Amino acid sequence: MFDSILIANRGEIACRVIRTARRLGLRSIAVFHHEDRHAPHVALADVAVELHADVPTAAYLDIAQLLDVAKREGAQCIHPGYGFLSENAKFAEAVEQAGLAFVGPQSEVIRLMGDKIHSREFAVKAGVPVSPSVKQEGDLDSFVEQAAKIGFPLLIKAAAGGGGKGMSIVRSVGELAARARTAMGEAERYFADGRVYAERYIERPRHIEVQVMGDGQGNVVHLFERECSVQRRFQKIIEESPAPNLPRELRDRICKAAVELAASAKYRNAGTVEFILAPDGEFYFLEMNTRLQVEHPVTEMVCGVDLVEAQLRVAAGEGLPWKQSDLKQTGHAIECRICCEEPEHDFRPATGAARLLRLPEGDGVRFDGGIRQGQAITAAFDSMVGKLICHAATRLEACDGIVRALDEFVLLGVSNNIDYLGQVLRHAAFRDGQLHTGFIAEHAADLAQPPLDDTDRAALLIAAALGVDDFRRLAYETPEPHASIGAWRN
Repeated sequence: MFDSILIANRGEIACRVIRTARRLGLRSIAVFHHEDRHAPHVALADVAVELHADVPTAAYLDIAQLLDVAKREGAQCIHPGYGFLSENAKFAEAVEQAGLAFVGPQSEVIRLMGDKIHSREFAVKAGVPVSPSVKQEGDLDSFVEQAAKIGFPLLIKAAAGGGGKGMSIVRSVGELAARARTAMGEAERYFADGRVYAERYIERPRHIEVQVMGDGQGNVVHLFERECSVQRRFQKIIEESPAPNLPRELRDRICKAAVELAASAKYRNAGTVEFILAPDGEFYFLEMNTRLQVEHPVTEMVCGVDLVEAQLRVAAGEGLPWKQSDLKQTGHAIECRICCEEPEHDFRPATGAARLLRLPEGDGVRFDGGIRQGQAITAAFDSMVGKLICHAATRLEACDGIVRALDEFVLLGVSNNIDYLGQVLRHAAFRDGQLHTGFIAEHAADLAQPPLDDTDRAALLIAAALGVDDFRRLAYETPEPHASIGAWRN
């Protein structure tokens, strides 16, 4: 095992990695931009080093600075977290060339799986089901002609994309050219790679993914599946494991396909193979994420493992920590992504400050966060500030547990999705496990909350303020010097 680790990230995932590193006795090195100088991950680490850049996100993307800090502070390995440089092949390569261990897969595998077109071609060779598709190879007219032959609806996607960028649903030939042109422009703008491809769009699909862990020698195990169908703007907000209403035989086939793909790539470390599951029971390869996923805690809780510890042990050359027969699912876990956003305005990101923060507690409740009371929430970073997870014996018990936890969760000072998540989890269709990627849009009317008028909003803020000890003390205690005089008055 290593002695020291640099976490090339911030916020919730940096805190998550630091906690495991501390438990294993590793010295943790955090990095931060000036705007993050008071962030929780900075205080939690053994050492914190400032990165310099005019734009906050640029600091966490500066490979040269990160490697310089790692060398100066004596780090033996670098954990990239998720986002930022976590799926950047150049970064993984640079870490390896610097003589450090990259806590993730080989750079060539990141490069392969990061290209949606090449990864689909690889999946076909590995015998993994892939939906009918066509890639852009010539001019726009040729691409449109070939794509139309697949049939409608179609989904146009960026070859180097992710996060819903460069993605568009096309339902008729008349809109195909315009949508393709827009997707190409977005792909170029967000990923500096204008290539796109079109695939058959599955109506009302489920998004099922499989957690895998490999040793880089072709030995791979799976840690079962996660249901990630509840999404807004092509981004997940609720994840769970096991997936509800998924027959055992189908679950086994999906997990087997994920292992075969990862084994064919001689995959090393933690990764996730994602699939689209059609209503008729057919499933198709979507992509492979070559990093730890945001939703990894639900797998940890049902399998009783620490995936970050496993990542570190594999990166240190210890091999896989488990055999497939060692891994079992126990109970059910559900995760909600806590985001500072406005659900009533198409989930647009919100800014402000966490004036009051109270975290829920209870059996089976876990919060992975990177936020503290008083912290400013800016537009510089992603809107997610933490994840609330609940583990229980059954799915309905997990639903009830996480609803109670959401009711106890207090985050005032910035708009957030806490109440909205509670609405989703209370919905009859969710509780019945009737999930698909269009769930949010389909039930939008049911999930919408009536706006608060000024009187109700003021009453709620006053009630919240009265619940803060510091506020009550300032409001009601007798100030000095009068307090020292006692009851005597002149």
